[in-house]
Amino acid sequence: MSREPVATVGILANPMSGRDVRRLAARASTTTLEIKRDQVTRAAVGAVAGGARRIAVVRDVFRIATSAVEHLGLDAEVLVLDGGAEVNARDSHAAADALREAGCQVLVVLGGDGTNRAVARAWRDVPLVPLSTGTNNVFPLSVEATSAGAAAGLVASGRVRLDEVARAQKCVHVEIEGEPDDLALVDAVLLADDHVGNLMPVDARRIRHLLLARAEPTAVGVSALGGLTLPCGAGDDFGVGLRCGEHAAGGRPLWAPISPGLFRTVHVEEVRKVALGEWVDVKGPGVLAFDGDRERELAAGQGARLCVRRDGPRVLDVARALALGASSGAFFERGPWRDAFDGASGGEDSCC
Repeated sequence: MSREPVATVGILANPMSGRDVRRLAARASTTTLEIKRDQVTRAAVGAVAGGARRIAVVRDVFRIATSAVEHLGLDAEVLVLDGGAEVNARDSHAAADALREAGCQVLVVLGGDGTNRAVARAWRDVPLVPLSTGTNNVFPLSVEATSAGAAAGLVASGRVRLDEVARAQKCVHVEIEGEPDDLALVDAVLLADDHVGNLMPVDARRIRHLLLARAEPTAVGVSALGGLTLPCGAGDDFGVGLRCGEHAAGGRPLWAPISPGLFRTVHVEEVRKVALGEWVDVKGPGVLAFDGDRERELAAGQGARLCVRRDGPRVLDVARALALGASSGAFFERGPWRDAFDGASGGEDSCC
């Protein structure tokens, strides 16, 4: 006889997000390990309050997630997984794989665009609450971790249906001649005279082609080039393509924030809407960067093609999930686990 799956929320915290060299080269703030640990704690508490019966985390070298949940005393199982951390970009991919195998119905991810991209590469349609802690934060949400966890718990427990509160996000698909495919959640850009692994802010003079799944006017990074010329939100069923040059000839100078607190002039030669599924061709030499990370090199004459599709992670609308939970009386329900939870935090009458 088959058993009902346990309502499980996975929490993934990238220890390196918000801590790279861009803090020195621009004016981005640093997210400390302690801040992330406290966010994990609040997300776990919220998830159990929302109905999760199991919290799954993955070991990391700084013990962010494990130290956050080991002494909480929640009346829920805490599952600690080993993702084989190597302190590089593969860690988030491996952690997402481990959390999926553990049966998580929803993930709460602490990181920036790059972290969430790594998760999506491992689990394309992952039900996700992305919390902002990185440099490039177009994709993640700015929402309190307690509320994010509660929304995840409501969905994991079935009190709120996933299809009522989540829609698949757009992403940029990349096919590279003679090499494996790739993807980006927000932006894919071809850079001239750059190199793979470069962590410095993008040199505006090197930008040649961009394809954006989202071009938010409030964004910081290369996606701001679209946001300040042809805005395109998460709900819009199109992408934005730009062609840029090194010099002003043939282009319009755009003053854009290519990193936090760092404006540079970019010469925009063309900007246009790109229909979902429409392919855009680019050719090397150059480096392809995805969501801020320079990862793939195109040799001279080597081609790549890119398109935007709506087949990415299913991001929870936290406010809607909590509203539906409230309207169904989810937070009025009582049971032994809730009584134990109240006791662990001082009882119903304690100050919070």
